[in-house]
Amino acid sequence: METAGEGPGPGAGRPGATGVALTAIGTGAYVVDGRGRIVAVNAAAERLLGRPAAALVGADAHDLLHRSAHGETVPTSQCRMRPAFLAGRPAQNDHDWFEKGDGTLLAIAWSITPYDTGADDTSALVLFHPREAAAEAPGTATAREGAPDELERLALLAETTTQLTSTLSVDEALHRLVTLVLPRLADWAVIDLISERDEVWRTKVVHFEDGVPVSRRDLEGPMAPVPAESPMPLSRALRGASSTIAGPDTYQGAPDSGIAVEQRKLFEATGMHSAAIAPIRGLRDVLGALTLGRSEQPDAFTTADLTLLEDITRRAGLALDNARLYQRQRKVAETMQRYLLPQLPRVPGLETTSRYLPAPDASHVGGDWYDAFPLGDGDTALVIGDVSGHDLDAAAGMAQLRNVLRSYAWSFRHEPPGRVVERVDRAVLRITDVSMATLVLAVLGTDEEGRWTLSWTNAGHPPPLLVTREGVAGYLTGGGGMLLGTGTGTDRPRADGSTVLPPGSTLVLYTDGLIEAPSHPIDEGLERLRRHAAVLAHRPVEVFADELLRRARPADNDDDVALLVVRVGARPERG
Repeated sequence: METAGEGPGPGAGRPGATGVALTAIGTGAYVVDGRGRIVAVNAAAERLLGRPAAALVGADAHDLLHRSAHGETVPTSQCRMRPAFLAGRPAQNDHDWFEKGDGTLLAIAWSITPYDTGADDTSALVLFHPREAAAEAPGTATAREGAPDELERLALLAETTTQLTSTLSVDEALHRLVTLVLPRLADWAVIDLISERDEVWRTKVVHFEDGVPVSRRDLEGPMAPVPAESPMPLSRALRGASSTIAGPDTYQGAPDSGIAVEQRKLFEATGMHSAAIAPIRGLRDVLGALTLGRSEQPDAFTTADLTLLEDITRRAGLALDNARLYQRQRKVAETMQRYLLPQLPRVPGLETTSRYLPAPDASHVGGDWYDAFPLGDGDTALVIGDVSGHDLDAAAGMAQLRNVLRSYAWSFRHEPPGRVVERVDRAVLRITDVSMATLVLAVLGTDEEGRWTLSWTNAGHPPPLLVTREGVAGYLTGGGGMLLGTGTGTDRPRADGSTVLPPGSTLVLYTDGLIEAPSHPIDEGLERLRRHAAVLAHRPVEVFADELLRRARPADNDDDVALLVVRVGARPERG
Protein backbone atom coordinates (compact mmCIF):
# COMPACT_ATOMS: atom_id res chain seq x y z
CA MET A 1 0.00 0.00 0.00
CA GLU A 2 2.29 2.68 1.31
CA THR A 3 5.70 4.00 0.41
CA ALA A 4 8.63 3.47 2.72
CA GLY A 5 8.77 5.85 5.67
CA GLU A 6 11.64 7.40 7.57
CA GLY A 7 10.58 6.77 11.14
CA PRO A 8 7.96 8.47 13.26
CA GLY A 9 7.38 12.15 12.62
CA PRO A 10 6.74 14.85 15.18
CA GLY A 11 3.83 14.03 17.43
CA ALA A 12 3.60 10.37 16.38
CA GLY A 13 1.74 8.31 18.90
CA ARG A 14 0.76 11.25 21.09
CA PRO A 15 -2.74 11.08 22.60
CA GLY A 16 -5.30 13.35 20.99
CA ALA A 17 -8.45 13.36 18.87
CA THR A 18 -7.06 10.56 16.68
CA GLY A 19 -6.30 8.31 19.64
CA VAL A 20 -9.70 8.96 21.19
CA ALA A 21 -11.45 8.11 17.92
CA LEU A 22 -9.51 4.83 17.51
CA THR A 23 -10.22 3.77 21.08
CA ALA A 24 -13.94 3.89 20.36
CA ILE A 25 -13.60 1.49 17.39
CA GLY A 26 -14.29 -2.12 18.30
CA THR A 27 -12.11 -3.74 15.63
CA GLY A 28 -8.43 -3.46 14.70
CA ALA A 29 -7.59 0.07 13.52
CA TYR A 30 -4.53 2.11 12.68
CA VAL A 31 -3.87 5.46 10.98
CA VAL A 32 -1.08 6.05 8.44
CA ASP A 33 0.30 9.41 7.34
CA GLY A 34 0.98 10.50 3.76
CA ARG A 35 4.21 8.47 3.66
CA GLY A 36 2.52 5.29 4.83
CA ARG A 37 3.93 5.39 8.38
CA ILE A 38 1.71 4.26 11.23
CA VAL A 39 0.95 7.24 13.49
CA ALA A 40 -1.71 5.71 15.79
CA VAL A 41 -3.14 2.29 16.64
CA ASN A 42 -5.82 1.00 18.97
CA ALA A 43 -5.70 -1.81 21.51
CA ALA A 44 -7.64 -4.18 19.24
CA ALA A 45 -4.95 -3.85 16.55
CA GLU A 46 -2.19 -4.54 19.08
CA ARG A 47 -4.02 -7.66 20.25
CA LEU A 48 -4.82 -9.03 16.78
CA LEU A 49 -1.32 -8.39 15.44
CA GLY A 50 0.49 -9.52 18.57
CA ARG A 51 2.57 -6.34 18.44
CA PRO A 52 2.74 -3.51 21.00
CA ALA A 53 2.05 0.04 19.88
CA ALA A 54 5.75 0.86 20.26
CA ALA A 55 6.56 -1.70 17.55
CA LEU A 56 3.87 -0.33 15.22
CA VAL A 57 3.96 3.45 15.52
CA GLY A 58 6.55 4.92 13.17
CA ALA A 59 6.88 1.78 11.06
CA ASP A 60 5.98 1.56 7.38
CA ALA A 61 2.66 -0.30 7.44
CA HIS A 62 3.14 -2.03 4.10
CA ASP A 63 6.64 -3.34 4.82
CA LEU A 64 5.75 -4.42 8.34
CA LEU A 65 2.35 -6.07 7.79
CA HIS A 66 1.41 -6.89 4.19
CA ARG A 67 2.11 -10.47 3.12
CA SER A 68 0.94 -12.94 0.46
CA ALA A 69 -0.92 -16.15 1.32
CA HIS A 70 2.48 -17.86 1.49
CA GLY A 71 4.02 -15.32 3.84
CA GLU A 72 6.04 -13.53 1.16
CA THR A 73 6.56 -9.77 1.12
CA VAL A 74 4.09 -8.10 -1.25
CA PRO A 75 5.60 -5.63 -3.76
CA THR A 76 4.00 -2.18 -3.47
CA SER A 77 2.96 -2.43 -7.13
CA GLN A 78 0.75 -5.43 -6.21
CA CYS A 79 -0.68 -3.97 -2.99
CA ARG A 80 -4.49 -3.91 -3.05
CA MET A 81 -4.63 -0.90 -0.72
CA ARG A 82 -2.18 1.26 -2.64
CA PRO A 83 -4.49 2.60 -5.44
CA ALA A 84 -7.11 3.75 -2.93
CA PHE A 85 -4.46 5.18 -0.60
CA LEU A 86 -2.87 7.25 -3.37
CA ALA A 87 -6.24 8.40 -4.74
CA GLY A 88 -7.56 9.32 -1.30
CA ARG A 89 -10.74 7.25 -1.67
CA PRO A 90 -12.39 4.48 0.38
CA ALA A 91 -11.83 0.80 -0.52
CA GLN A 92 -12.18 -2.64 1.03
CA ASN A 93 -11.03 -6.22 0.53
CA ASP A 94 -12.14 -9.48 2.16
CA HIS A 95 -9.14 -11.61 1.22
CA ASP A 96 -5.75 -10.47 2.51
CA TRP A 97 -3.04 -11.33 5.07
CA PHE A 98 -1.07 -9.45 7.73
CA GLU A 99 2.03 -10.78 9.48
CA LYS A 100 1.76 -10.99 13.27
CA GLY A 101 4.54 -10.28 15.70
CA ASP A 102 5.41 -13.99 16.05
CA GLY A 103 5.78 -14.40 12.26
CA THR A 104 2.47 -16.20 11.70
CA LEU A 105 -0.11 -14.97 9.20
CA LEU A 106 -3.46 -13.41 10.07
CA ALA A 107 -6.17 -13.81 7.42
CA ILE A 108 -8.04 -10.51 7.39
CA ALA A 109 -10.72 -8.37 5.77
CA TRP A 110 -9.86 -4.68 5.65
CA SER A 111 -11.35 -1.29 4.82
CA ILE A 112 -9.44 1.94 4.13
CA THR A 113 -10.80 5.50 4.11
CA PRO A 114 -9.29 9.01 4.08
CA TYR A 115 -8.85 10.36 7.60
CA ASP A 116 -8.30 13.95 8.78
CA THR A 117 -5.73 14.13 11.58
CA GLY A 118 -5.20 17.88 11.29
CA ALA A 119 -1.71 17.36 9.80
CA ASP A 120 -0.61 18.86 6.50
CA ASP A 121 -0.52 15.60 4.54
CA THR A 122 -3.27 13.16 3.65
CA SER A 123 -3.79 10.38 6.17
CA ALA A 124 -5.81 7.19 5.96
CA LEU A 125 -7.65 5.01 8.46
CA VAL A 126 -7.33 1.23 8.06
CA LEU A 127 -9.83 -1.06 9.80
CA PHE A 128 -9.34 -4.84 9.82
CA HIS A 129 -10.55 -7.98 11.51
CA PRO A 130 -9.98 -11.73 11.14
CA ARG A 131 -11.55 -13.00 7.93
CA GLU A 132 -13.60 -15.64 9.74
CA ALA A 133 -15.42 -12.87 11.62
CA ALA A 134 -16.30 -11.21 8.33
CA ALA A 135 -17.65 -14.35 6.66
CA GLU A 136 -21.41 -14.82 6.57
CA ALA A 137 -22.92 -17.82 8.24
CA PRO A 138 -24.65 -20.38 5.98
CA GLY A 139 -28.13 -19.23 5.07
CA THR A 140 -27.52 -15.61 6.01
CA ALA A 141 -29.19 -13.23 3.63
CA THR A 142 -26.85 -11.17 1.48
CA ALA A 143 -26.77 -7.51 2.41
CA ARG A 144 -28.58 -5.28 -0.03
CA GLU A 145 -26.46 -3.57 -2.67
CA GLY A 146 -25.03 -0.26 -1.54
CA ALA A 147 -25.62 -0.88 2.17
CA PRO A 148 -22.47 -0.30 4.27
CA ASP A 149 -20.99 -3.36 5.91
CA GLU A 150 -19.66 -3.32 9.46
CA LEU A 151 -16.18 -2.12 8.48
CA GLU A 152 -17.60 0.70 6.39
CA ARG A 153 -19.91 1.71 9.23
CA LEU A 154 -17.02 1.83 11.69
CA ALA A 155 -14.90 3.80 9.23
CA LEU A 156 -17.72 6.30 8.68
CA LEU A 157 -18.24 6.77 12.42
CA ALA A 158 -14.52 7.24 13.01
CA GLU A 159 -14.37 9.82 10.21
CA THR A 160 -17.48 11.54 11.58
CA THR A 161 -15.87 11.84 15.01
CA THR A 162 -12.63 13.36 13.78
CA GLN A 163 -14.28 15.65 11.20
CA LEU A 164 -16.92 17.11 13.50
CA THR A 165 -14.78 17.47 16.62
CA SER A 166 -12.02 19.35 14.78
CA THR A 167 -14.05 22.51 14.15
CA LEU A 168 -15.64 25.06 16.46
CA SER A 169 -17.82 26.61 13.76
CA VAL A 170 -21.48 25.56 13.59
CA ASP A 171 -21.64 26.28 9.84
CA GLU A 172 -18.48 24.27 9.14
CA ALA A 173 -19.71 21.36 11.28
CA LEU A 174 -23.00 21.25 9.32
CA HIS A 175 -21.13 21.38 6.00
CA ARG A 176 -18.90 18.48 7.07
CA LEU A 177 -21.89 16.48 8.30
CA VAL A 178 -23.59 16.79 4.91
CA THR A 179 -20.37 15.84 3.11
CA LEU A 180 -20.00 12.74 5.29
CA VAL A 181 -23.48 11.31 4.62
CA LEU A 182 -23.85 12.24 0.93
CA PRO A 183 -23.80 10.21 -1.23
CA ARG A 184 -22.67 7.29 0.96
CA LEU A 185 -26.01 6.89 2.69
CA ALA A 186 -28.52 9.01 0.79
CA ASP A 187 -29.25 11.38 -2.07
CA TRP A 188 -30.62 14.13 0.20
CA ALA A 189 -29.62 15.54 3.57
CA VAL A 190 -31.93 17.85 5.51
CA ILE A 191 -30.90 19.51 8.78
CA ASP A 192 -33.45 21.26 11.01
CA LEU A 193 -32.00 23.14 13.97
CA ILE A 194 -33.68 24.52 17.09
CA SER A 195 -32.36 27.94 18.11
CA GLU A 196 -31.73 29.09 21.66
CA ARG A 197 -35.12 30.85 21.41
CA ASP A 198 -36.82 27.51 20.61
CA GLU A 199 -37.40 28.48 16.99
CA VAL A 200 -36.98 25.80 14.31
CA TRP A 201 -35.02 26.65 11.18
CA ARG A 202 -34.55 24.40 8.17
CA THR A 203 -30.84 25.11 7.87
CA LYS A 204 -29.74 22.67 5.18
CA VAL A 205 -31.49 20.97 2.26
CA VAL A 206 -28.75 19.46 0.10
CA HIS A 207 -29.02 17.14 -2.93
CA PHE A 208 -26.09 15.21 -4.40
CA GLU A 209 -26.11 15.89 -8.17
CA ASP A 210 -23.42 14.75 -10.62
CA GLY A 211 -20.90 14.26 -7.85
CA VAL A 212 -21.51 17.71 -6.31
CA PRO A 213 -23.66 18.68 -3.29
CA VAL A 214 -26.24 21.29 -4.34
CA SER A 215 -28.17 23.37 -1.79
CA ARG A 216 -31.88 23.95 -2.30
CA ARG A 217 -32.24 27.40 -0.78
CA ASP A 218 -35.91 27.55 -1.77
CA LEU A 219 -36.66 24.72 0.68
CA GLU A 220 -34.69 26.22 3.57
CA GLY A 221 -35.93 28.76 6.08
CA PRO A 222 -38.04 29.14 9.23
CA MET A 223 -40.35 26.36 10.37
CA ALA A 224 -43.48 26.30 12.50
CA PRO A 225 -43.16 25.57 16.26
CA VAL A 226 -42.70 21.96 17.37
CA PRO A 227 -46.12 20.55 18.36
CA ALA A 228 -46.19 18.96 21.81
CA GLU A 229 -48.30 15.91 20.96
CA SER A 230 -47.82 15.26 17.24
CA PRO A 231 -46.97 11.62 16.38
CA MET A 232 -45.44 12.61 13.02
CA PRO A 233 -41.78 11.57 12.53
CA LEU A 234 -40.05 14.96 12.31
CA SER A 235 -42.08 16.41 15.19
CA ARG A 236 -41.14 13.44 17.36
CA ALA A 237 -37.47 13.77 16.39
CA LEU A 238 -37.43 17.50 17.22
CA ARG A 239 -38.83 16.64 20.67
CA GLY A 240 -36.02 14.08 21.05
CA ALA A 241 -38.51 11.19 21.16
CA SER A 242 -37.23 8.73 18.58
CA SER A 243 -35.83 8.13 15.11
CA THR A 244 -38.22 6.96 12.40
CA ILE A 245 -38.56 5.81 8.78
CA ALA A 246 -40.88 7.98 6.69
CA GLY A 247 -42.10 8.18 3.11
CA PRO A 248 -44.36 10.35 0.96
CA ASP A 249 -47.44 8.56 2.29
CA THR A 250 -46.54 9.51 5.85
CA TYR A 251 -47.56 13.11 5.21
CA GLN A 252 -50.45 12.62 2.77
CA GLY A 253 -53.20 12.86 5.39
CA ALA A 254 -54.58 16.01 6.93
CA PRO A 255 -51.58 17.87 8.43
CA ASP A 256 -51.63 18.16 12.21
CA SER A 257 -49.11 21.04 12.32
CA GLY A 258 -47.16 23.54 10.25
CA ILE A 259 -44.18 21.19 10.35
CA ALA A 260 -46.27 18.47 8.67
CA VAL A 261 -47.19 20.92 5.92
CA GLU A 262 -43.52 21.68 5.26
CA GLN A 263 -42.69 17.97 5.27
CA ARG A 264 -45.28 17.27 2.59
CA LYS A 265 -43.75 20.05 0.47
CA LEU A 266 -40.30 18.58 1.05
CA PHE A 267 -41.26 15.10 -0.20
CA GLU A 268 -43.07 16.56 -3.22
CA ALA A 269 -40.19 18.87 -4.19
CA THR A 270 -37.38 16.36 -3.73
CA GLY A 271 -39.02 13.18 -5.00
CA MET A 272 -37.76 11.24 -1.98
CA HIS A 273 -39.37 7.81 -1.77
CA SER A 274 -37.78 6.95 1.60
CA ALA A 275 -36.38 8.99 4.47
CA ALA A 276 -34.75 8.25 7.82
CA ILE A 277 -35.18 10.92 10.49
CA ALA A 278 -33.23 11.08 13.76
CA PRO A 279 -32.94 13.67 16.55
CA ILE A 280 -29.69 15.58 17.07
CA ARG A 281 -29.24 15.66 20.84
CA GLY A 282 -26.82 17.82 22.80
CA LEU A 283 -25.73 17.23 26.37
CA ARG A 284 -28.86 18.85 27.80
CA ASP A 285 -31.25 19.74 24.97
CA VAL A 286 -32.43 18.57 21.59
CA LEU A 287 -30.58 20.65 19.01
CA GLY A 288 -32.50 19.57 15.92
CA ALA A 289 -32.96 16.65 13.54
CA LEU A 290 -31.17 15.07 10.59
CA THR A 291 -33.17 13.65 7.70
CA LEU A 292 -31.56 11.42 5.08
CA GLY A 293 -33.60 10.91 1.92
CA ARG A 294 -33.37 8.67 -1.13
CA SER A 295 -34.78 9.60 -4.50
CA GLU A 296 -32.30 8.03 -6.96
CA GLN A 297 -30.99 5.20 -4.77
CA PRO A 298 -33.62 2.47 -5.16
CA ASP A 299 -33.46 0.83 -1.72
CA ALA A 300 -35.72 2.11 1.01
CA PHE A 301 -34.34 2.74 4.48
CA THR A 302 -34.94 0.03 7.05
CA THR A 303 -34.92 0.06 10.83
CA ALA A 304 -31.41 -1.40 10.67
CA ASP A 305 -30.23 1.90 9.14
CA LEU A 306 -31.50 3.87 12.12
CA THR A 307 -28.75 2.55 14.41
CA LEU A 308 -26.04 4.02 12.16
CA LEU A 309 -27.98 7.26 11.74
CA GLU A 310 -28.37 7.64 15.51
CA ASP A 311 -24.65 7.04 16.00
CA ILE A 312 -23.95 9.81 13.49
CA THR A 313 -26.41 12.29 15.04
CA ARG A 314 -25.06 11.55 18.52
CA ARG A 315 -21.62 12.67 17.38
CA ALA A 316 -23.11 15.62 15.51
CA GLY A 317 -24.96 16.71 18.65
CA LEU A 318 -21.81 16.77 20.75
CA ALA A 319 -19.93 18.72 18.06
CA LEU A 320 -22.73 21.27 17.64
CA ASP A 321 -23.04 21.67 21.41
CA ASN A 322 -19.33 22.42 21.62
CA ALA A 323 -19.43 24.83 18.68
CA ARG A 324 -22.42 26.70 20.11
CA LEU A 325 -20.66 27.01 23.47
CA TYR A 326 -17.64 28.62 21.81
CA GLN A 327 -19.82 30.94 19.76
CA ARG A 328 -21.66 32.06 22.90
CA GLN A 329 -18.29 32.69 24.56
CA ARG A 330 -17.16 34.64 21.50
CA LYS A 331 -20.31 36.77 21.55
CA VAL A 332 -19.92 37.57 25.24
CA ALA A 333 -16.24 38.43 24.83
CA GLU A 334 -16.85 40.56 21.73
CA THR A 335 -19.66 42.41 23.49
CA MET A 336 -17.40 43.04 26.48
CA GLN A 337 -14.56 44.08 24.22
CA ARG A 338 -16.64 46.47 22.11
CA TYR A 339 -18.26 47.95 25.21
CA LEU A 340 -14.87 48.64 26.78
CA LEU A 341 -13.27 50.04 23.63
CA PRO A 342 -13.68 53.79 24.04
CA GLN A 343 -15.20 56.61 22.05
CA LEU A 344 -12.24 58.56 20.72
CA PRO A 345 -11.86 62.10 22.07
CA ARG A 346 -12.24 65.14 19.83
CA VAL A 347 -8.93 66.99 19.80
CA PRO A 348 -8.51 70.20 17.76
CA GLY A 349 -6.05 69.67 14.94
CA LEU A 350 -6.26 65.86 15.05
CA GLU A 351 -8.18 63.33 12.97
CA THR A 352 -8.53 60.01 14.78
CA THR A 353 -10.23 56.75 13.89
CA SER A 354 -10.10 53.16 15.11
CA ARG A 355 -11.04 49.66 14.02
CA TYR A 356 -11.49 46.33 15.79
CA LEU A 357 -11.88 43.04 13.89
CA PRO A 358 -12.53 39.77 15.77
CA ALA A 359 -10.63 36.60 14.92
CA PRO A 360 -12.14 34.35 12.21
CA ASP A 361 -12.18 31.40 14.62
CA ALA A 362 -14.87 31.53 17.31
CA SER A 363 -12.38 30.19 19.87
CA HIS A 364 -9.82 32.96 19.19
CA VAL A 365 -11.42 35.84 21.06
CA GLY A 366 -8.53 37.80 22.47
CA GLY A 367 -7.44 40.74 24.55
CA ASP A 368 -6.56 43.28 21.84
CA TRP A 369 -7.55 46.86 22.59
CA TYR A 370 -6.88 50.51 21.84
CA ASP A 371 -7.48 53.63 23.91
CA ALA A 372 -7.18 57.40 23.63
CA PHE A 373 -7.95 59.98 26.32
CA PRO A 374 -6.98 63.56 27.23
CA LEU A 375 -4.34 64.16 29.89
CA GLY A 376 -4.80 67.93 30.27
CA ASP A 377 -2.60 70.79 29.08
CA GLY A 378 -3.37 69.78 25.49
CA ASP A 379 -1.75 66.32 25.75
CA THR A 380 -3.51 63.15 24.57
CA ALA A 381 -2.65 59.61 25.62
CA LEU A 382 -2.68 56.96 22.88
CA VAL A 383 -2.60 53.25 23.74
CA ILE A 384 -2.52 49.98 21.81
CA GLY A 385 -2.22 46.67 23.65
CA ASP A 386 -2.68 42.92 23.62
CA VAL A 387 -3.30 40.67 26.63
CA SER A 388 -2.10 37.09 26.07
CA GLY A 389 -4.70 34.40 25.49
CA HIS A 390 -7.66 33.75 23.21
CA ASP A 391 -10.66 33.44 25.48
CA LEU A 392 -13.01 35.29 27.78
CA ASP A 393 -10.27 35.55 30.42
CA ALA A 394 -8.12 37.52 27.96
CA ALA A 395 -10.96 39.95 27.30
CA ALA A 396 -11.53 40.38 31.04
CA GLY A 397 -7.79 40.87 31.62
CA MET A 398 -7.79 43.54 28.93
CA ALA A 399 -10.46 45.44 30.87
CA GLN A 400 -8.40 45.29 34.07
CA LEU A 401 -5.19 46.43 32.38
CA ARG A 402 -6.95 49.24 30.52
CA ASN A 403 -8.39 50.66 33.75
CA VAL A 404 -5.07 50.42 35.61
CA LEU A 405 -3.23 52.12 32.75
CA ARG A 406 -5.78 54.94 32.51
CA SER A 407 -5.54 55.58 36.24
CA TYR A 408 -1.75 55.66 36.33
CA ALA A 409 -1.44 57.68 33.11
CA TRP A 410 -3.67 60.40 34.59
CA SER A 411 -2.18 60.32 38.08
CA PHE A 412 1.40 60.57 36.77
CA ARG A 413 0.69 62.57 33.61
CA HIS A 414 3.71 64.80 34.15
CA GLU A 415 6.07 61.82 34.05
CA PRO A 416 7.37 60.21 30.84
CA PRO A 417 5.46 57.19 29.46
CA GLY A 418 8.22 54.78 30.52
CA ARG A 419 7.80 55.67 34.20
CA VAL A 420 4.04 55.22 33.95
CA VAL A 421 4.40 51.76 32.41
CA GLU A 422 6.92 50.76 35.10
CA ARG A 423 4.17 51.32 37.67
CA VAL A 424 1.62 49.51 35.52
CA ASP A 425 3.95 46.51 35.22
CA ARG A 426 4.27 46.20 38.99
CA ALA A 427 0.50 46.52 39.36
CA VAL A 428 -0.09 43.79 36.77
CA LEU A 429 1.78 41.33 38.98
CA ARG A 430 -0.04 42.29 42.18
CA ILE A 431 -3.59 43.44 41.54
CA THR A 432 -4.72 41.98 38.20
CA ASP A 433 -5.34 38.54 36.70
CA VAL A 434 -3.25 39.34 33.60
CA SER A 435 -0.48 36.84 32.96
CA MET A 436 1.37 38.70 30.20
CA ALA A 437 0.63 41.61 27.90
CA THR A 438 2.24 43.94 25.39
CA LEU A 439 1.43 47.60 24.85
CA VAL A 440 2.55 50.95 23.54
CA LEU A 441 1.77 54.06 25.60
CA ALA A 442 2.30 57.30 23.68
CA VAL A 443 1.67 60.92 24.59
CA LEU A 444 0.84 63.33 21.77
CA GLY A 445 1.39 67.02 22.52
CA THR A 446 3.11 70.17 21.31
CA ASP A 447 6.48 71.77 21.97
CA GLU A 448 7.39 75.42 22.57
CA GLU A 449 7.67 76.01 18.82
CA GLY A 450 4.11 74.81 18.25
CA ARG A 451 5.07 71.53 16.58
CA TRP A 452 3.33 68.21 17.16
CA THR A 453 5.48 65.91 19.30
CA LEU A 454 5.18 62.28 20.28
CA SER A 455 6.82 60.49 23.21
CA TRP A 456 6.28 56.81 23.82
CA THR A 457 7.41 53.62 25.47
CA ASN A 458 7.01 50.15 23.99
CA ALA A 459 6.49 47.07 26.20
CA GLY A 460 7.16 44.20 23.79
CA HIS A 461 4.61 45.37 21.19
CA PRO A 462 5.01 45.78 17.40
CA PRO A 463 6.46 49.27 16.74
CA PRO A 464 4.25 52.25 15.79
CA LEU A 465 4.33 53.28 12.14
CA LEU A 466 4.66 56.92 11.05
CA VAL A 467 3.71 57.93 7.51
CA THR A 468 4.37 61.43 6.15
CA ARG A 469 1.86 63.03 3.80
CA GLU A 470 4.47 62.55 1.03
CA GLY A 471 4.27 58.76 1.53
CA VAL A 472 7.51 58.18 3.44
CA ALA A 473 6.77 55.44 6.00
CA GLY A 474 9.00 54.20 8.80
CA TYR A 475 8.71 52.43 12.15
CA LEU A 476 9.34 54.14 15.48
CA THR A 477 11.73 51.60 16.96
CA GLY A 478 12.92 53.56 20.00
CA GLY A 479 11.61 53.21 23.55
CA GLY A 480 11.63 49.41 23.48
CA GLY A 481 11.42 47.18 26.54
CA MET A 482 10.14 43.91 28.01
CA LEU A 483 6.51 42.94 27.82
CA LEU A 484 4.39 43.22 30.98
CA GLY A 485 3.86 40.48 33.55
CA THR A 486 7.18 38.63 33.28
CA GLY A 487 8.24 39.60 36.79
CA THR A 488 11.74 40.46 35.55
CA GLY A 489 13.17 43.90 35.28
CA THR A 490 10.30 45.68 37.05
CA ASP A 491 12.82 47.81 38.95
CA ARG A 492 14.74 48.79 35.84
CA PRO A 493 13.84 52.07 34.13
CA ARG A 494 11.97 51.72 30.85
CA ALA A 495 13.22 53.56 27.81
CA ASP A 496 11.30 56.33 26.07
CA GLY A 497 11.35 57.41 22.46
CA SER A 498 10.42 60.83 21.10
CA THR A 499 10.00 62.51 17.74
CA VAL A 500 8.48 65.53 16.06
CA LEU A 501 5.52 64.66 13.81
CA PRO A 502 5.63 66.41 10.42
CA PRO A 503 2.45 68.31 9.48
CA GLY A 504 -0.11 66.05 7.81
CA SER A 505 1.61 62.84 8.93
CA THR A 506 -0.29 59.73 10.05
CA LEU A 507 0.51 57.63 13.12
CA VAL A 508 -0.56 53.96 13.00
CA LEU A 509 -0.85 51.88 16.18
CA TYR A 510 -1.88 48.24 15.65
CA THR A 511 -1.83 44.75 17.16
CA ASP A 512 0.03 41.75 15.77
CA GLY A 513 -3.02 40.30 14.01
CA LEU A 514 -2.45 42.90 11.28
CA ILE A 515 1.05 41.64 10.44
CA GLU A 516 1.42 38.05 11.67
CA ALA A 517 0.35 34.84 9.93
CA PRO A 518 1.39 31.20 10.41
CA SER A 519 2.72 30.95 6.86
CA HIS A 520 4.81 34.15 6.74
CA PRO A 521 7.64 35.65 8.83
CA ILE A 522 6.81 38.77 10.84
CA ASP A 523 9.33 40.85 8.86
CA GLU A 524 7.31 40.18 5.74
CA GLY A 525 4.15 41.37 7.50
CA LEU A 526 5.85 44.54 8.73
CA GLU A 527 7.09 45.34 5.24
CA ARG A 528 3.65 44.69 3.74
CA LEU A 529 2.05 47.06 6.27
CA ARG A 530 4.67 49.77 5.65
CA ARG A 531 4.28 49.68 1.88
CA HIS A 532 0.48 49.76 1.91
CA ALA A 533 0.44 52.58 4.48
CA ALA A 534 2.79 54.62 2.28
CA VAL A 535 0.54 54.15 -0.75
CA LEU A 536 -2.52 55.26 1.25
CA ALA A 537 -0.91 58.34 2.82
CA HIS A 538 -3.02 60.80 0.77
CA ARG A 539 -6.37 59.08 1.48
CA PRO A 540 -8.86 60.42 4.05
CA VAL A 541 -8.21 58.92 7.46
CA GLU A 542 -11.37 56.76 7.49
CA VAL A 543 -10.58 55.34 4.06
CA PHE A 544 -6.93 54.93 5.11
CA ALA A 545 -7.96 52.69 8.04
CA ASP A 546 -10.42 50.58 6.04
CA GLU A 547 -8.06 50.04 3.13
CA LEU A 548 -5.09 49.31 5.39
CA LEU A 549 -7.05 46.54 7.13
CA ARG A 550 -8.21 45.10 3.84
CA ARG A 551 -4.82 45.17 2.15
CA ALA A 552 -2.36 44.44 4.96
CA ARG A 553 -4.18 41.85 7.06
CA PRO A 554 -2.89 38.37 6.05
CA ALA A 555 -5.45 36.09 4.42
CA ASP A 556 -4.63 33.29 6.88
CA ASN A 557 -4.68 35.55 9.93
CA ASP A 558 -6.17 33.68 12.92
CA ASP A 559 -6.04 36.51 15.46
CA ASP A 560 -8.11 39.58 16.22
CA VAL A 561 -6.91 43.05 15.19
CA ALA A 562 -7.09 46.44 16.90
CA LEU A 563 -6.08 49.54 14.96
CA LEU A 564 -5.73 53.19 16.02
CA VAL A 565 -4.94 55.85 13.39
CA VAL A 566 -4.12 59.49 14.19
CA ARG A 567 -3.43 62.18 11.58
CA VAL A 568 -2.00 65.50 12.72
CA GLY A 569 -2.94 68.84 11.17
CA ALA A 570 -0.64 71.35 9.58
CA ARG A 571 -0.16 73.04 12.96
CA PRO A 572 -1.73 72.41 16.36
CA GLU A 573 -4.78 74.53 16.90
CA ARG A 574 -4.70 76.78 19.93
CA GLY A 575 -7.77 76.78 22.16
